[in-house]
Amino acid sequence: MAAAALRVARRQLSQHSGSGAPILLRQMFEPKSCTYTYLLGDRESREAILIDPVLETAPRDAQLVKELGLRLLYAVNTHCHADHITGSGVLRSLLPGCQSVISRLSGAQADLHIEDGDSIRFGRFALETRASPGHTPGCVTFVLNDLSMAFTGDALLIRGCGRTDFQQGCAKTLYHSVHKKIFTLPGNCLVYPAHDYHGHTVSTVEEERTLNPRLTLSCEEFVKVMDNLNLPKPQQIGERTGVWTPGSEGGGVGPEL
Repeated sequence: MAAAALRVARRQLSQHSGSGAPILLRQMFEPKSCTYTYLLGDRESREAILIDPVLETAPRDAQLVKELGLRLLYAVNTHCHADHITGSGVLRSLLPGCQSVISRLSGAQADLHIEDGDSIRFGRFALETRASPGHTPGCVTFVLNDLSMAFTGDALLIRGCGRTDFQQGCAKTLYHSVHKKIFTLPGNCLVYPAHDYHGHTVSTVEEERTLNPRLTLSCEEFVKVMDNLNLPKPQQIGERTGVWTPGSEGGGVGPEL
């Protein structure tokens, strides 16, 4: 029943009311993993969601929700992150009524599992779930119902993208995900990533379509670049509650959201 409620008007998201107050948006930063957490709220109904909360900063997020007089419905994860532990569990404790959400394909435990095309509603607004695997099999991008903003997780970063050399990643899959699920959005759609390491906060679809040094390559060139990054693994990889899907090299149970 709960999962079915997320699928109301699947692929038929209503446009937000032009007569009401605009969406409330707050972008917050966790410096150790350079992670962005996003708070979205409806100023009229006071219903809200959080995207990609981090364990260490979950109390900060909960305090902001309370200060703004919001009711947090969902703590939503774009994927299982390898560089930090999700704050969803803490938020469920601090804000009763909040439910954790992640893609069914992530292999992670959560109150609600979502799939491509599902709608997550809060007040007059909704996020469409767009499957964007490649960084991990369970990656999703969340697109606001008026197509004005997209929360791309690690699939698309500002002038970059998520790595594909672990967590069952696949460079070719990521390339096609970004080009088919994100670059097909309107050019002025704002891009809000899960991380940034250079001080950027927001981009647009048009900027990334034309300026992203990796994703403007051909698919074959992109795969070659991604296969030769030789990056070190994130420090928190392998911790029990935050990183690996069942059956991956990290072992253990699925993340507990």
